[in-house]
Amino acid sequence: MMVIEVLRIALSGLQSNKLRSFLTVLGVVIGVTAVIVMVAIGEGAKSRVTENIQGLGSNLLIITPGREGDRQSGFGASGSGGAIDLALSEYLKENCLLCLGVSPEASQNMTVRGPKTAINSSIVGVTPDYLSARNHSIALGEFFTEADLEWRRRVAILGSSVAEEIFPPGVDPVGQYVKIGNVRFEVGGVLASKGQSGFMNIDDQVLVPITTAQRRLYRNQRLRAIYLQVADAKLMNQAKAEVNALLMEKLGNPNAYVLNSQADMVSAMEDTMNTFTLLLAGIAGVSLLVGGIGIMNIMLVSVTERVREIGIRKAVGAKRREILLQFLSEAIALSLTGGVIGILLGIFGARMLAHYGGWRAIVSLNSIILAVGYSFCIGLFFGVYPANKASRLQPVEALRHE
Repeated sequence: MMVIEVLRIALSGLQSNKLRSFLTVLGVVIGVTAVIVMVAIGEGAKSRVTENIQGLGSNLLIITPGREGDRQSGFGASGSGGAIDLALSEYLKENCLLCLGVSPEASQNMTVRGPKTAINSSIVGVTPDYLSARNHSIALGEFFTEADLEWRRRVAILGSSVAEEIFPPGVDPVGQYVKIGNVRFEVGGVLASKGQSGFMNIDDQVLVPITTAQRRLYRNQRLRAIYLQVADAKLMNQAKAEVNALLMEKLGNPNAYVLNSQADMVSAMEDTMNTFTLLLAGIAGVSLLVGGIGIMNIMLVSVTERVREIGIRKAVGAKRREILLQFLSEAIALSLTGGVIGILLGIFGARMLAHYGGWRAIVSLNSIILAVGYSFCIGLFFGVYPANKASRLQPVEALRHE
């Protein structure tokens, strides 16, 4: 018997029991849909985290306090100086040959009061190198200068969201005054809207000269981090080695600091998110396993119901492999049908989740290929036993079956 004829008979057998076939397929549909949606969520989360890290700036090395640096400088809002401070930042700026800019940062949440309202915002102390190192730009006014930094002038650069919230519509904030805590600052400019940068939203921040922030607002000398912009992405490893040598020369203790590059952070986060995605896919894959067991159960019932049919076909010359192929084809057809429907529902579900739930969901070609392959394997694996059982029936015994 030709293979096409075997497949035709297999599909005919499925169509004769439409409701049962539909209920059998349903388990695979739910499983594939769950896998597609879960993997899409995982891929979307990975993409967003990667973009956030890359949004920190271009070709950056990032220094943060280490275990002993935390104890010395107190990575937070109180304390009195330590290893990761402005002196270290100046040292790196003078001695790092491969660094285009060095941007130290310190931050603390404080109340910002404008003509319209008062809000709680992150007050970030930075230097003039901040704009170039972090790929930000000014929409209104001007950024503060080295003179502002040296003289600890009270000038503030508002994030776009902060400016909209604390000033009435239509009012130009530049040249106006705001209060940060109890200190009066002149608004020097407004940053162009950028949204998420790293793990914070730059539009919700207020930038001030770091010397002013430490002296008048924070009352401490600690830094949250030092960002170093490398001249070329190809020189990142060489620059990292140079900076590490400078830090060891200055601090003498590898536990006083942590040095990472954007590539290191992206790689670490991608590994974490890949594990998260596999976990989600594995949990959803349990539904596919249940669907496969349902297919095997229904196929065993089908074999029992069609014993006489098998006997007649064998009596007129059908070979064992043809019977095996027929029932195996039915199981694979059930599973693949469920897989295709599940893929369509999964794509639709991922888009609805992204549209209405605010999640980023990316349906990749790999997840679709994985779903199709998994569906085929489920049908093949769980269809082998019933098909083999059907093919081994003896014609005489099958014809006697009532």
